[in-house]
Amino acid sequence: MTAKLAPSILSCRFAELGDEVRRVDAAGAEWIHIDVMDGRFVPNITIGPLVVRAVREVTERVLDVHLMIAHPDRYLDAFAGAGADVITVHAETCQHLHRTLSRIRELGKRAGVALNPATPLSAVEDALDLADLLLVMSVNPGFGGQAFIPASVSKVARARALVGESRRGWVEIEVDGGVSPETAPGLVQAGATVLVAGSAVFGHTDGAAAGLAAIRRSIAP
Repeated sequence: MTAKLAPSILSCRFAELGDEVRRVDAAGAEWIHIDVMDGRFVPNITIGPLVVRAVREVTERVLDVHLMIAHPDRYLDAFAGAGADVITVHAETCQHLHRTLSRIRELGKRAGVALNPATPLSAVEDALDLADLLLVMSVNPGFGGQAFIPASVSKVARARALVGESRRGWVEIEVDGGVSPETAPGLVQAGATVLVAGSAVFGHTDGAAAGLAAIRRSIAP
């Protein structure tokens, strides 16, 4: 089974948000990735629960909400109520990671934990029993369109080995940043099961559906 594709609406045309989501939905995207930034943890400000709710109204796909924010615990209920299916927090922002992941699960959502490029996998090793998803950032978070960090491929392989050793091999390994038809095959080979793509999808010269199709062809078995 090949990896699931999760187009990131960070790169879409927000004036046409509903239509952009419908296009990738119709093109077969399994998940819709929503990057939430607060201008504190990362140097950018994006969207909040109201936009998540708006996206929920136009698609039944999995809404994959990535909280790149300080103090994420304050907002878990709001994003869950807005329609998120997966809520991912950064290990770097959670003082009590077990508590945060437990709360996401109490809300009936899948719990994800993300790591910045310079954060080692050991930061989440003792919390994997509460995680449904491990997100490896392959760029430094904050902006779309950044260059892929090649060392991310080996980190994905080590992440896959780590979840295997924990006997939780079903945990999703997601990659976010610089995913394209050129980088996707190596990531899938290393063990990635969910690929987040923004610019390569919504910035494709022939439209988002063509961008999605190009990545899917690149990872076809």
